[in-house]
Amino acid sequence: MSAKILSGREISAEVRQELKQRVEKLKMKGLTPGLVMVRVGEDAASVSYMRQKGKTSEEVGIYSETIVFPEETPEEALLKKIAELNKDHKFHGILVQLPLPRHISQDRVINAIDPMKDADCFHPVNVGRLLIGDPYLLPCTPHGVQQILIRSGYSPEGKHVVICGRSNLNGKPLFAILIQKRAGANATVTVCHTGTKNLPEITRSADILVAAMGSPRFIKANMVKEGAVVIDVGVNRIEDPSKKSGFGLVGDTDFEALKEKVEAITPVPGGVGPMTVTMLMWNTIMAAETQTGITVG
Repeated sequence: MSAKILSGREISAEVRQELKQRVEKLKMKGLTPGLVMVRVGEDAASVSYMRQKGKTSEEVGIYSETIVFPEETPEEALLKKIAELNKDHKFHGILVQLPLPRHISQDRVINAIDPMKDADCFHPVNVGRLLIGDPYLLPCTPHGVQQILIRSGYSPEGKHVVICGRSNLNGKPLFAILIQKRAGANATVTVCHTGTKNLPEITRSADILVAAMGSPRFIKANMVKEGAVVIDVGVNRIEDPSKKSGFGLVGDTDFEALKEKVEAITPVPGGVGPMTVTMLMWNTIMAAETQTGITVG
């Protein structure tokens, strides 16, 4: 038995094509969705991520701008710029790239973004709406996980989903999405973490196992049941002398061992990662439609 590989790249390309067609129809009605991305400093990973987001915006047809502040920028200056962007009607989505320099409060920055323009869905208002089942937008990575499952024929409905990881970025919002009584969700969800006892016993009970702990190759073959579906959210940089760069990327699962046992699994890289940027485009378009009242059905 060899698992079906769930390619986030392929599913992402499919979704982007749908979004591109939607943007074309919106433009015919006079609406161009707009996204502004703000970065403080020159963190290499952040620079790379934002370049990718800008490229994807162009591909889909979204208008985007990138604003870069020096590393030493005072928090007050950043908050002032966010206040200005909140009032700028050409932008329907605002994204502040994390992490921020230590002297800037991440919470204050997230709270300063207009919840209607919160493209990442990090604002407490949007997190609360998600939990009570009245979401405005969905957080990008968890939404990407849900789309991979649905579009691959593995809907979470009625299944036991075990999420390993309880971060505000992945574990908690994915729980909030999948627990809702609606199509593509309606799952029985267990969330595991560092305080969980008998973890292998719980993970082996999963129909769908989501690994989102940030621990390289933590989930071993003996921790999953035959025929399970595994979604690996982890992206871990490890030393790899065989690579020119000297390092490689691995997920939170022992991919090579698991693929001989499970029914389907996402690879790292090329699994959940590509979906995250695509769902950001989805959110920007949804935000534009909501804010203007212009839709294409």
